[in-house]
Amino acid sequence: MAAKLSLLTALLGLANAQRPGSAPEVHPKLITQRCTLRDGCKPATNYIVLDSLAHPLHQKDNNYNCGDWGQPANATACPDVESCRDNCIMEGIPDYSKHAVTTSGSDLKLTMFNDEGNFISPRVYLLDDTEHKYEMLHLTGQEFTFEVDARKLPCGMNSALYLSEMEAEGGKSDINPGGAYYGTGYCDAQCFTTPFINGVGNLDGKGSCCNEMDIWEANSRASHVAPHTCNKPGVYLCEGEECTSTGVCDKPGCGWNPYRVNITDYYGNSPDFRVDTSRIPITVITQFPADPETGKLKAIKRMYVQDGKLIKAHEVDVPGLPKTNVMDDEFCAATNAEHYLRLGGTVGMGEALTRGMVLAMSIWWDEGGQMKWLDSIESGAGPCNATEGAPSFITTVEANPEVTYSNLRWGDIGSTFTAGCAAKRRRSLAL
Repeated sequence: MAAKLSLLTALLGLANAQRPGSAPEVHPKLITQRCTLRDGCKPATNYIVLDSLAHPLHQKDNNYNCGDWGQPANATACPDVESCRDNCIMEGIPDYSKHAVTTSGSDLKLTMFNDEGNFISPRVYLLDDTEHKYEMLHLTGQEFTFEVDARKLPCGMNSALYLSEMEAEGGKSDINPGGAYYGTGYCDAQCFTTPFINGVGNLDGKGSCCNEMDIWEANSRASHVAPHTCNKPGVYLCEGEECTSTGVCDKPGCGWNPYRVNITDYYGNSPDFRVDTSRIPITVITQFPADPETGKLKAIKRMYVQDGKLIKAHEVDVPGLPKTNVMDDEFCAATNAEHYLRLGGTVGMGEALTRGMVLAMSIWWDEGGQMKWLDSIESGAGPCNATEGAPSFITTVEANPEVTYSNLRWGDIGSTFTAGCAAKRRRSLAL
């Protein structure tokens, strides 16, 4: 993501402890779907797990933590990785609603505050039906679709649905017996330093890097799609220059936002926009078409369905940029996404999507930058003014911002949505 620091500072003082405690871990169930052109969409059972940072953590013999965000593991509790495992206890979460996470059927709702008014800003991952592994999504040549309710996301908010090249078991090992069941193993292209990486004590303060595909970063006023490539597969521990903006991962990403190409009537919170976030449902479709000869990812495409009608991707028509309605290497080169191209570009992103990535979902705001990169007039990314993104202002507009993601489904391109003529075309293909 373009900026996660404020969300992460909310987690300051917490770290993924390695040894499960006595409190039970109870994962909310979420119904998803797998789709094909021939057989349509079939329901499947998944579960939601909070990031390990959200789990209660304490040292074995006291209530101190095992490290702060941005720092190596606590030297007293963690003189070596085995001691980290033995000294750091991570408790389960028996009631996810107290952490601002609830599910109902195929709906997942995340809120900034829980019912008691405590600030939460949750981030969760999708587990498979065993609850001990993450659901691995392999989306090259596929599409991913969901419904979203963004009505309670004013300027400055970010509801994020994205993919991270985490390990299926969350780094589960003798050192990290909790694994994915407790939400361990997070990484992304920002290469943040955390006290534990893949559940192992980060004694040297390295960064946790991996490929990241931001399918949806949005509020009710602006939206953003961004692949972030790394030139290292899987979870990579960076150090020094490797962790910087010129290192092993592309931090800015190649961005797809209609406002940034002077299209100001495409997405917004009134009937004046082609995609009207003031009304639900909104179906969000992201396609990852592959080259039929090589099988390599060739582009990323965003579409929507609202009121039963397909809303095609906006057409870029700006001097100096290619006329296109997809994000590909030509578009990314023209928009100066040099690090994205240097570190693999569209093909590299596709290789990560082929290997398999984990679905992450969150809601957050940005204390420092006020999410200006996402939605501000100042950055050319949206309609929001210089002060609307401040959290102190956000809560005057919406006391408890929230997002609901619904009907998550993925499969063959053209199989996950229904809209007018597109439905007829798909039915003919399936015959």
